[in-house]
Formats: sequence, structure tokens, C-alpha cells
Amino acid sequence: MANYYRRKKDAVFHNAKPINSGNAQAYLYGVRKYSIGLAERLDADYQPPPSDRKKSSDSTGSNNPEFTPSVFYRNIAPVNWFLRIIGVLPIVRRGPARAKFEMSSASFVYSVVFFMLLACYVGYVANNRIHIVRSLSGPFEEAVIAYLFLVNILPIMVIPILWWEARKIAKLFNDWDDFEVLYYQISGHSLPLRLRQKALYIAIVLPILSVLSVVITHITMSDLNINQVVPYCILDNLTAMLGAWWFLICEAMSTTAHLLAERFQKALKHIGPAAMVADYRVLWLRLSKLTRDTGNAMCYTFVFMSLYLFFIITLSIYGLMSQLSEGFGIKDIGLTITALWNIGLLFYICDEAHYASVNVRTNFQKKLLMVELNWMNSDAQTEINMFLRATEMNPSTINCGGFFDVNRSLFKGLLTTMVTYLVVLLQFQISIPTDKGDSDGGTNITVVDMLMDSLGNDMTILSASSSTTTHSTATSSTTPPPASAKHGRGHRG
Repeated sequence: MANYYRRKKDAVFHNAKPINSGNAQAYLYGVRKYSIGLAERLDADYQPPPSDRKKSSDSTGSNNPEFTPSVFYRNIAPVNWFLRIIGVLPIVRRGPARAKFEMSSASFVYSVVFFMLLACYVGYVANNRIHIVRSLSGPFEEAVIAYLFLVNILPIMVIPILWWEARKIAKLFNDWDDFEVLYYQISGHSLPLRLRQKALYIAIVLPILSVLSVVITHITMSDLNINQVVPYCILDNLTAMLGAWWFLICEAMSTTAHLLAERFQKALKHIGPAAMVADYRVLWLRLSKLTRDTGNAMCYTFVFMSLYLFFIITLSIYGLMSQLSEGFGIKDIGLTITALWNIGLLFYICDEAHYASVNVRTNFQKKLLMVELNWMNSDAQTEINMFLRATEMNPSTINCGGFFDVNRSLFKGLLTTMVTYLVVLLQFQISIPTDKGDSDGGTNITVVDMLMDSLGNDMTILSASSSTTTHSTATSSTTPPPASAKHGRGHRG
């Protein structure tokens, strides 16, 4: 038994490399946890003969449930398929731990064709919107609302960014498959995520809500043109489903960390070998690495998403606040929906990442700090201390490639910056002079005209002040000193 523990640590856990998914069939036929035969079969790439399958399943089926591969991928599959339909995620997966990005695959060719057609459609809509902005006349907030429809087209840039990051995302899927095998090896059962039903509801309900929000926004803020609404629906669904995809990945990490902490706490209630603590320590290290790799795999995508959501929320809230002085109108309905929809999306992206990081690190630290070491032997105490040190030295935060940590502090920081820009925009609106002739039937002036008039007034004032200064200087140089000053100096002399 001692030889098994030593060999298991050297072969599997110190290198932190779980068995290959091809060796996972050793688990499918009732191999018991912590048995000498387990290590022997893994080292020899065990494949049981057909006659042994029924016997092993009958004898140990109740103690060792069958291994279920690709639990993580199956749970987020509905959202993955939706993203592949709109040409976003061209990843080919031929089995557990065999996901890859291939430029010669049919999935990537479909994604390129879909992107080219969508880009042509978006270019046509953007050209019409630019003509509308050029011919726009009226107050400044009307121009901001017009620019809002141009900003809504920007998510099309996410598609080529996701192509660039597809290899890292495929590697993340493969690492999850390896983690599930290692989890089964240590816990004795497959990873019970149970998120597929939630993912299925999200893949059905969220696109419907997204399309409704786009249609209502176009009805209330501009003339409803079906030909121009279609690309907005696709792009809005893209941002919404990317947020849902991020939500499900973070939810899977949170659920896994919670299950792992509960099983570890139950394992500590029984006096067992120190190798059990080492097993959970390495399993936690793998989960912590998955947490960090999640942010790195989708680094540029969610940096762009955060900036886009910040920009669109700022413009929509400004347009809403600038028109509230005239009362709540029909245009404010679309602005309110746009602001609330994107604020909710940004909040869930930040909140789920924060929740996953807390579950992966803080909850494990609490479990370890509450362990009573008096009844444990010296080896178990050493493993507990090493586990606690590992949680301190290995960061479990979701970081977007070193740019920023995705957590609630990010959401608070973006809102604080947003308030600053809103104050600047509102001050700029107040400083623009209004046209008094509008009420008498005069024509509206454009934003550019108001800016040019303001600049001309400043130049006139500057020229007048310069002339006044020159005139006063010349007058002082030609005027003789007063006589009283001379008499005064003579009298004192």
C-alpha cells in the first residue's frame, strides 16, 4: 500500500497530469478507488476483455458509477451551438479532450462565409446611418442618440477576435475533460454539474428577449425598417449569448469548487492517509489553473466587450437624462431598455466571475482554516499546511490577460468612470446656447453651427480684449504726468 501511494504521487499528482481520456476506459468497468489495481491498469493502458465487463459492473457498479466524459462541454453545449450557428465559435471537437481549431474545417469555412455576408449587410446599414448623422439638425442630445445606432454595430468586430482566440478556447475545453477524469479518479464519481437545463433555457429565452428589445428600441427611437433591424438583432444576440456563455462557464467553476470543498470536508471527517489530502490539493490546483485560463483564453474578447458595454451604457444614459427635462417621451422607452439591458449584461459578467473566484479560493481557505490538526498524524498536518500555502500562492482570479481582474470592483470602477463622463457631457450640453428663434418659427441650427458660433464668439472677445489692451497702453505712453505729481515732488524737495 505504501508503494502504491508513493507511485501514485510520482506518476500522477506531482506532475499534475491526469490520465489520458483514452485510458478512461479503466474507470468504465468498476475499478475501485484507492486500489493497487488502479495504478497497475493505468500504467499498462488497461483494456478489459469483453467477458470481464459484465462481471465487473455487477460486482462494483454500486460503489463505482460509470464515468461520464465531457460533462462540462455537454452542459454548455446549447449556447455553444447557438454561437456556432451565427459563425462565432468554429471549434471542431471529435471526442473528449480532442477539441481543436482548424482553418481547413467546414465549421471555419461556414464562419467566414457568414461573417462576410454579415459584414456586407452591416456596411449597408452603417452607410445609411452615416447619411442620417450628416444631415442631422437639432440639439446635441439628438446627435448622441443618432450615434448610438452606429455604436450598436461595433460587436461585429468580436467575430474575428474570437477566431484569433479559438485555439486557446479549444485548449480550455480539453483541460476541462482532463480535470473531469482526475475528479473521477479522486472522488469516485463523475462531475455533477447539472447546468444543461439552465443552458437550454438561456439558449431559447435570451434570443427572444434580445430581438424584442431591438424591435422596441427601433420603434420608439427611429422609423422601423425591417431590412435594417435584422443585423442589429444578430449583433445584439451575439453580445447577449457571449455574456450567457461567460455566465455558464463561471457558474460551472463555482459549482465545481463548491462540490470539491464539500467532498474535501467530508473526507477530513474520517481518519485516512495523508495522500487523500494531497489528492484534493492537486485537484484544487487544477481547478485554480482552469480559473486563470478562462480569463486568458477569452482575454481580448471580453476586453472589447467591457469597453463596448461601457460606451453604449454611457451614451444611452446621457440621452435619457438629457431629455428628461422635457418629460418622459416615447424615445425614452428605447433608451431605458438599452441602458438596463447592457447594465444587466455587464453586471452578470462581473458578478459571476467574482463569485467563481471567491468559491475557488476563499471557500477552500475557510475549510482548511477550520480543520482540527490534533488528531492527524504529522504527514497529514504537513499536507494541510501545503494545501493552505498553495491557496495563498496560486491566484484564482479571472484576469483578462493582465489588463484587469473581472470582478465586482471592475463593475464599480466602470460605473464611477461613467458618472464622470456623464457630468462632462451634461455640462457641455448646458454650455451650448439655445436658438431663441425656434419658438418664433425660426429654423434649427446644427451642432456644428453651434460649435462654430461659440468659437467665433470666443475669437471676437479675444480680439476685443486685445484691442482694448493696446489702446490703453498707447494712451498711457502719450499722456504727460499730472501736474500735481510734479508740484508734490518739488514741495518735498
